Order: sequence, then structure tokens, then C-alpha cells
Amino acid sequence: MVQNLEQSNRRKRVIIGISGASGTVYGWRLLEKLRAAGTAETHLVLTRSGERTAHLEMDKKAADFRGLADYYYPVEDIGSRLASGSAVIDSMVIAPCSIHTMSAIATGITDNLLTRAADVMLKERRQLILMVRETPFHLGHLRNMTALAEMGAIIAPPVPAFYHKPQTAMDIVEHSVDRVLDLLGLPSQDALRWDGGRSARPTSS
Repeated sequence: MVQNLEQSNRRKRVIIGISGASGTVYGWRLLEKLRAAGTAETHLVLTRSGERTAHLEMDKKAADFRGLADYYYPVEDIGSRLASGSAVIDSMVIAPCSIHTMSAIATGITDNLLTRAADVMLKERRQLILMVRETPFHLGHLRNMTALAEMGAIIAPPVPAFYHKPQTAMDIVEHSVDRVLDLLGLPSQDALRWDGGRSARPTSS
């Protein structure tokens, strides 16, 4: 059945892709914050390797992730509406994005729904954000990132900042997720931001 996704005054529609790289907590926290804010309609694509990593790193199942999203699509469902440019989707974030997934997108390999949906975002000139998780990068990685940037993707590795004086690993995760929310145009109300160092070096009265 053909569905019309157009609505007046609709929430922003965002695909959240989670691949098998270490750091599934980034996708989890992004889903949590978008759900709590109610500012976006989320469409989740979780790969099989992403499920395995989530279990190993967070002791969470696919069902836990599905419970945070408005819509969920099996990664094998290449006939999903997300595979068509006619679906009105505003943005897509892959958090985390493995080198395997990044390289497939860069070279136009669309053999599953995650890479096909990303390809659609590029061809329709829509926002695609890749939280690439790898270090160090070799020249092939960097060339693929350059190609993706030239195609319009935003490469946003979760590089931590320390000016907000994080006390826990989740403080570091939170900062990277808040930066992605800024890129989406859906800023978090509790995001910690650089203030020019005034709070770090108060002037004496």
C-alpha cells in the first residue's frame, strides 16, 4: 500500500542507523534523547553485527532498541519505504558507523537497508551524519571520508571534549550525542557548551 508521509506541522523524521562498530551506546543515547524531547520521529535500522555489539557492550537486545524508536525496520528489508527517495525523511545518523558501513556507502554498495537508506539520503541531497568509529585511520579510510564529504555527508567521529570536565564515560558520550543533535537542528536543552573559559577561570572580585 502506498503511504503518504506528508503532514502539516510534522515532527522532523530521522533515521537512526546502528552498525557493528564499538560504541552502540551512541545510538542508544541518541534514541533516548530524541524520544524524551519528542522533537523527532525516529526510524531505526539496527544491523545484526550492531545487535551483537550492543549485547557485548551494553547487555541490551534488539527489542530494547526497538522500544525507543517510533518505527523499526529489519536490515534485510531492502524493499522498505526507507529505500525510496519518495519517502519524506529529513536526516539520517549512523551511530556508530563502522568502517565497513562507511566504505560501502562511499562506493555505492547498497546490499542492505542501512547502506541503501544512506545512499538515498545522498542522492536526494538530504542530511547524512556518520559517527565513524575507528582509530587510527589509514589512507583508504581517509579517501573514503573525503569522497563522502564531497557527496555531502557530514563525518562526525565521536571525538571527546574535556572543557566541560566530564566525570564519567557517559558524560563523554553525552557530549558527542549533543553535538549530533546540534547538527540535526534539534539541540538538547541540557547540552554543556564552551563559554570561553570563564567558568574555568573566574575573575576575582
